[in-house]
Amino acid sequence: MNGVVLAGTSSGVGKTVASLAVLRALQRAGHDPQPAKAGPDFIDPSHHAVVCDRPSRSLDPWLCGEVGCRRNYWRGTGDICIVEGMMGLYDGTNSTAYVAETLDLPVVLVVDAKAGMESVAAQALGFREYAAEADRDIDVIGVLAQRAHGGRHESGIRDALPDVLEYVGRIPPLSGLEIPDRHLGLHMGEEAPIDTETLDEASEHIDTERLLDIAREPPRPDIGSVGPRTDATVAVADDAAFCFRYPATLERLRERADVVTFSPVAGDPLPDCDGVYLPGGYPELHGAELEAGGTLEELGAHAAEGLPVLGECGGLMALSETLTDTDGDTHAMAGVLPADIEMCDRYQALDHVELEARSGTLTADAGERIRGHEFHYSTADVAPDATFGFDVKRGDGIADGMDGLTEYRTLGTYAHVHAESGAFDAFVGSL
Repeated sequence: MNGVVLAGTSSGVGKTVASLAVLRALQRAGHDPQPAKAGPDFIDPSHHAVVCDRPSRSLDPWLCGEVGCRRNYWRGTGDICIVEGMMGLYDGTNSTAYVAETLDLPVVLVVDAKAGMESVAAQALGFREYAAEADRDIDVIGVLAQRAHGGRHESGIRDALPDVLEYVGRIPPLSGLEIPDRHLGLHMGEEAPIDTETLDEASEHIDTERLLDIAREPPRPDIGSVGPRTDATVAVADDAAFCFRYPATLERLRERADVVTFSPVAGDPLPDCDGVYLPGGYPELHGAELEAGGTLEELGAHAAEGLPVLGECGGLMALSETLTDTDGDTHAMAGVLPADIEMCDRYQALDHVELEARSGTLTADAGERIRGHEFHYSTADVAPDATFGFDVKRGDGIADGMDGLTEYRTLGTYAHVHAESGAFDAFVGSL
């Protein structure tokens, strides 16, 4: 499957809208695009999935390793993959440039052209030439003009581009292309999809044939084998409060075990299962429903009897004693982990993380390291005698350089991990 990376000159240039317009243009031209996202984000991929009606692949060499990143790419389907970048092309140690290098994919640069013409070409050429100066194997080969009008504006941009840069189209400055945001980023795709007619209008100005000519196929790795199939059943929370999970995680769980889903927000009874996975999400927006629904109370009782439970970020919050939202309202949670969670007005951690297991846990043996990422607006007031499963080698964790709050056979972390880390294989193996 050939692919292209859509990278930005910086954060805020409209990469997500540009990616959605490109995906829609390819669909309208009769193609079957596979969306993907560079980095650890859960939210932008949810918008891709709404447009393409298929999961968006998360491509992050820090989380997955380079081989794992390639394997995750090749788990996708379709006839062309569009990879939305993160931040600016070269920003961060786990940058979009690193993803493009790892996959050997060409880069189309999304440039905000609202107030520029020839300067757009100069900026794009600078990004291309920087790769050579920095001895980076990155092929910046095309330009997509964001917020560009037609006529003289478009022709001024296109005509200024040197021969080494292809013009692949523009995104017009249409009302209705804005996606609302909140504390963790954009609203999820299911909550705030872009109007189809507006997206169709934006997609009319994309040169899909030029994109197809630019795209190329990355190296195909050995997909490898997963562990043996088990007879275990894993219950996965799946609703508006627990919506941050990678497609590869569910795929890996289904390869190793039976998977059933349930909604704590709706008050679903806990399914008959051998283990529970609570992904991250927005429990802070649904505290009253979670408290009243009864699912967390039932889960707490089963956890106290030894049912293995794994919670990530929002899952950690739901497994704690209480959750206090930004309005100051406190809600009872599952009461498994000895911590009280309080939401804050600004983020408390945002980084890729590396954890080393202090002893055997649900997701790693003693001494093993797993990588993940953390992004949260909450703090945890942890009991003095609390037990932690991990030392944090990079990142913040829950408290005092530790993560992985444990009680009974329950593990709650602020870190989100990917299936390629091996954490979910270990989890299934522990059931």
